[in-house]
Amino acid sequence: MLVLASASPRRHQLLRNAGIPFVVQPTEIPEVPEDGEAPGAFAERMAREKALAVCRLRPDDVVLGADTIVVVGAEILGKPRDDADAARMLRLLSGRSHQVTTGVCLVGREPGSESRKTGFEDVRSETTLVTMAALSDDEIRSYVSSVEPMDKAGAYAIQGRASRWISRIEGDYFNVVGLPVSLVYTMLREHCVDWADR
Repeated sequence: MLVLASASPRRHQLLRNAGIPFVVQPTEIPEVPEDGEAPGAFAERMAREKALAVCRLRPDDVVLGADTIVVVGAEILGKPRDDADAARMLRLLSGRSHQVTTGVCLVGREPGSESRKTGFEDVRSETTLVTMAALSDDEIRSYVSSVEPMDKAGAYAIQGRASRWISRIEGDYFNVVGLPVSLVYTMLREHCVDWADR
């Protein structure tokens, strides 16, 4: 059984759309970068910590952890704390390109194994370059008031109202939504061949 260590409705929908069976077991892990930690390493560490936290509760299952961050300049943008923080993030993203990185971790036992000693832990990440048009103060205020940005890394949803401002992406679109589905499927095929194609 694949267990998704995330409460994100966007990740749920992406897995359902891809026909990948799963159950949900959310976990709460403090999402704080370590001093000097590179953005990609931070996203991968968060994904790993989420997956391992759920794996301890469900040692007989395969667990998928994921964490998405937005990076603009040298700043890592997670989910906004409040309206003011969301507006600040959108001003940072306005009229420039940024990177969206999702760390992914898959943990579990090798098929047919009865021992955790023969388990696997696979951590990878995907990065997409996104270009956003310049936003006016009125557009930012209106968007923040819609509450759409509040549970999104970087304070925007590419699949929602913010789509009107995204002029270009280079890489995996689904990664920006919250889960690089092709990468996840590849990892499942490598570790769980017995059921990944069901």
